[in-house]
Formats: sequence, C-alpha cells, structure tokens
Amino acid sequence: MAIQIQRQLMGAVALTSAMALQTGLAAAQDAGASTDDTFRLPDIVIFGAARDERALLDTPNAASVAGEETIRRRQPSTYAELLDDVPGLTIEGGPRGVSQEINIRGFQDEQVVLRLDGGRQNFNLAHRGRFFTDPMILKQVEVLRGGASTLFGSGALGGVVFVDTKDARDVIEPGKSVGGEVKLGYNSNGEEWRYGATGAVQAGAFDALIFASGRDRGSDLEDGDGADIVDSEIDSENYLLKFGVEPADGLRIETSFQRYEDDGVTPPNTNAQGSPTTSVNRDLRHDALRARLEWDPSGNPLVNVDALFFYNNTEVREDRIFDGRFDTTDFETVGFEVTNISEFDLGVPVALSYGVEIYEDQQKGTRNGAPRAQTPDAKQEFYAAFAQAEFDVAPALTLTAGARYDIIDTTPEGGFSSRSDEEFSPKLALSWRPGPDTQVFASASRSFRAASLTEMYPQGVHFIAGPGFPLGGPGAPFFTGVNEFQPSPNLRPETADQIEIGMRHRIDGLFRQGDRLDLSGNIYYAEVDDFIDTVVTFIDPSTTAFNPVTGRLEVSGSTTSRNIDARLYGLEMSADYDAGSWFGRASLTIPRGDGRGDAGKLGSIPQDRLVLTGGLRPAPGLELGGRVTFLRELEASDLPDGSLPVGGAEIIDVFANWQPQRGALEGTVLSAGIDNLFDEGYRVHPNGLNNPGVTAKFAITRRF
Repeated sequence: MAIQIQRQLMGAVALTSAMALQTGLAAAQDAGASTDDTFRLPDIVIFGAARDERALLDTPNAASVAGEETIRRRQPSTYAELLDDVPGLTIEGGPRGVSQEINIRGFQDEQVVLRLDGGRQNFNLAHRGRFFTDPMILKQVEVLRGGASTLFGSGALGGVVFVDTKDARDVIEPGKSVGGEVKLGYNSNGEEWRYGATGAVQAGAFDALIFASGRDRGSDLEDGDGADIVDSEIDSENYLLKFGVEPADGLRIETSFQRYEDDGVTPPNTNAQGSPTTSVNRDLRHDALRARLEWDPSGNPLVNVDALFFYNNTEVREDRIFDGRFDTTDFETVGFEVTNISEFDLGVPVALSYGVEIYEDQQKGTRNGAPRAQTPDAKQEFYAAFAQAEFDVAPALTLTAGARYDIIDTTPEGGFSSRSDEEFSPKLALSWRPGPDTQVFASASRSFRAASLTEMYPQGVHFIAGPGFPLGGPGAPFFTGVNEFQPSPNLRPETADQIEIGMRHRIDGLFRQGDRLDLSGNIYYAEVDDFIDTVVTFIDPSTTAFNPVTGRLEVSGSTTSRNIDARLYGLEMSADYDAGSWFGRASLTIPRGDGRGDAGKLGSIPQDRLVLTGGLRPAPGLELGGRVTFLRELEASDLPDGSLPVGGAEIIDVFANWQPQRGALEGTVLSAGIDNLFDEGYRVHPNGLNNPGVTAKFAITRRF
C-alpha cells in the first residue's frame, strides 16, 4: 500500500509540475518579457549574530540564513531537511525529527547555543533532541559559525543557531488588518500528514498571532535499503500565541507562549533502532514563555535596549513496554538578559553593545517514582556581564573588541559537592571593506562551555550489552553484561581558542541587469582544552568488585566523561547566483579534527559535503529545480577505534513550487518534490541510523 501511494504521489508531482508549467508559461506570455528588466534581489540581513540588525556584508563572522523562500522550497518535516546544505552545519541524531541535534564543525549539541526567539534552549537529555518548534511557523533560521561566547556565553564553542518564528506583520498583507494562512501537506515515507493554520490581527498599536499545527505519521519510516526504521511512527503538535504592542515610536513590547508535544513508541535512544525490550511509550511536552521589550527611540544614539525574559520547561515521560519501567525527566530553564547599544564618537565612530545575562538550569529525574541516578537532581546558575565595541578606525576598516565574564554555580544532590567556576571570553575581529561589495574578515576568540549536569553526575545502569559470561577459568571475574554510568564530578569546563579568516564578495549585474552572484569562504582553526569526551568501555577492569549476593568477583562495562585536548580545523565555501529566471547554489564543507596528544580521533567530525542546487523560473510564480548532495566516505582510519566506517553517497532531490499570480488561486502556493529520488541507502556520520529512502512530498498553502 505504501509503495502504491508513493507511486501515485510521484505521478501527482509530475502532473502538478506539468500543469503549473503550462499555466505559468501562458501567464508569462501575457505579462511580457519586461519582468526580467526589473528584477532585483533584496540584501541578506541578519539579526542575531551581533545582537543587532545588519547586512551580512557587515558581519565579521561566518554566518548563513535560511529564510521563508528556503523553507517553502524544502517543505521540511525536520530541521535536517531544512539546513543540510548550510556550510559547516550538520543536523545529527538520525532520521527521527525528535532526536535531532546540532553539529557545527564537529562541536555537538550543548557545544552549540540554540536560541528560540532570543531565549536559550538548554534542554539536554541524551538522544532526545532539542528542536521543539514546527518548521511551518518559522520566519528564518540564522546560523552563526565559530566561537561566540563573548556575546552568547556557555556553549557557543561551535556557534549559535537562532530560530525565529513569524510575527503578525509577516502574515498580514500590507494595507490590511487581518491575515492568515492554512497549510496541508503529505509525505509518502512514513505516511505523514502535515497541517497547520496561522491567524493574525493588527489594530492600531496592537497585534496578535495564533498558530497551531500537527504532524500525524501513519507508519514507520523506511530507509534507502528498504528496511524499516523501527518505532519511528511519532506524532507531534505545536501551538504558538504572540501578542505585541507599540505604545510609542521605537518601543515594542511582545509576549509569546509556545507549546510542543510529541508522542509515540520509540527507543529511549531515538538515534537507534527500536526493539521489543528497549522501546518505550514516549510523551514529551515543551513549554516556552517569552516577554520582550525593545526600545530604540529616534534621535537618541545612546539608547537601543533589548530586554528579554524567557522560561522553558520540558517534561519527558517514558514507559518501557517490555517491563513497565517508568522514567520521568523535568528540565527547566529560566533566565533574563538585557542588552543596550550606544553609538558615539571618540575621534572615530564607536558602537558599544553591553549587557548582562542571568539564567538557571534545573533538572529532576525519577524511575518508578524514586530518584533516577542516570539523571540526577541538580541545578546550574549562570551570571554574566559582557561588552563589545566596534570602532570604525578607517572608512573601510572596522575593529571589533569584546569580552565577557561568567560565574557558574553548580549545586548537585546525591552526596556530590557544590562547585563554582569562572570564565573569561575575549574576542577581537577585523572587517575590511575594500569595495562596497567586498568584505575580508579575521577574528580570534576564546569560548567556553561548562560541563552539563548529566555529564558530571550520572550513575546507575546505562544499558545491557548482553548476557554475562566468565572471563576465564575458576576464580576469574564474571562479566555481568551491564554497562554503568560512572560520575565525573570534577570535569573542567571546555575552552576553545579559535582563529578564522574569511571573505565575501557580491557581483551585481554579472550576466544581466538585476542578477547577483554572492561568494563566500572561510577557514578556521580551533584548539580546544578540556574537550569533554564520552567514553564507553565494554569491559572495564576498574569496576571489578566482589558481589556478596552471587559470591563471585564481577566486572561490568562503563560509560564516563573525561577531559581531553583536541583541535578542529577546516574550510567552508558557498556560491549563490540568482537571475530571476534561473538560480544556482553550491556549498562546500570540509571539516577536520582530532585529539591532541594521545587522545586519538574524534568521533564528532562530520563528513565532507558538497551540495549543488539549481533551477528555473520559466514563468512568474513558478519554480522548478533539483539538488544533489555528495558525501565523502569515512574509512576506519578516519574514525576512533571501534567505529563503523561510513560509505560515501550521492543523493538527488527535485522540487517544484507554483504560486498563481491571478484568478481564483491567487494567494495559493502549491509545492511538490521528491527527496532521495533514487532511493539511496546512506548514513550521515555520526548518526547511528540510515537516512530515509525516497520520499514524495506535496503541500498546499493558502493565504488570506
């Protein structure tokens, strides 16, 4: 049945594309050829990387933006589908969207800061994922690569990912006071229905937005080799409320509340295959509350305030089907930050950003109602002050210097001692604009990440490796088959000293009036001290002990975290061309990294990746295109001892979008595509599971 539906959808994709092409060509003939002469591309603007709004060409950092056009083109069910062509970025964790996490340049998960509408998303429960916002409501995703602790604190070793949801002004058409959109989509792989609705209103100084979406999956996903990804049939819902008011010129106050829920049968490690003895009935609920004040009074260059309060609470309930074991995890983050930007003249123009950030993470875990040693009760408090100044030392040269000071207080339960750490995070950057369309930048920074609660204090059983067996003759220890967590309460914070050199160049009117070619490239090098590495030992002699119950000497396996030294380095490049009637994009990622001293290889370094995208817009509102992704093979010599090699792959996707320009369908967008067109069987390192096989997609969006 699934194959039949898939074939029908592929036919529908082809038919829709053909109809759209025919209708669009007719519209183009009516409209004439003059549209090419007036084509203009908007500048790329970023909002988060420097805590202000600026053009990408004025940013002395490696950064990328995925906006609404990219979101519509990709029709993403997961963040991996949305961001897998961003240079330097890999979304890892496997094909289940609920398990996906961030990897930038080999820095993983908590080594990258994730911010939703400005607020930190610090939830950390191994293999459970960090993304709790449906891509359907996204305005844009901004990726800042490289050390960024000076402005964004603990965890910004690899960079920062900013996830921004739509506001009322993004939904309401100009000149109207009410607007909205509805969307319905279907993915053949997993038989997933996607649906959502957004409504917005604006009355004077007041505006509001409401959003609701759901994703219902009818079957498990299937990989490119035809094998089921067992227990991947997981449903989700997402709700968002936003209220804003602008009582005076330059002043905006906004509040929002978001709830995300998912449920289904899945293994606790959602990056692993499900099995009868490990899978659980999972229920996850994530609540996010935001309150924000932005004040930028005209005529006062000393005041540009952004104050934010944020609160997140994530609750996970896992009921193991095999034996009824019931685990709960509650993770809560509450925080406040305020930033001001002052512009003045000290003989040269200066823009000074400065502020404070205070937040607390608290986790609690139970197993069958009792405290759970694997997720011990503990909390961390962060207190920080930061400042960063930009000096226009010459008409084409800007110097950026900044520093941040953090105090981290950690309070565990279960007999461990409290601890306090202090970190200093400086940064120095240069941006040179030899021409209006060219930028060369270089930066040096120190970033840090405090060890997490689950890295320092876990205890108890991690997993059962298999049945026990004796390790020799009479008197020899007996291997229990049990792998247990070993706490590491003295883990030191990670610190990374990084340097980066990059360039950007824009060419307008390369082949015709209005077209544009954007080129960018950067190289980086990071020396990491006290890199936190998780070590899983199958048989650990240090656990050997006499068991008075069994009357024998027993040894177990262990999982523990340790500090090592490492280096990460690499190259990232991209090229974007758009001429209105056709477009193309290329992105290249070449990451490298290894342990220093006797630490060996790092398992977190992603594969080399080249992504080529191209397409045509043969008529107004019509877009047809394709994308091919090349992944480099990783041999055993490229990976830590005991790791499985990863094959190379070439994955082809095709897509079509049609937005009628007039008539009854005006305001409607029809989107269709096929991901992994030739059903390639492949795995993205460092994931544990293969990626989904061929997937036909169709979606219809109606704005009103």
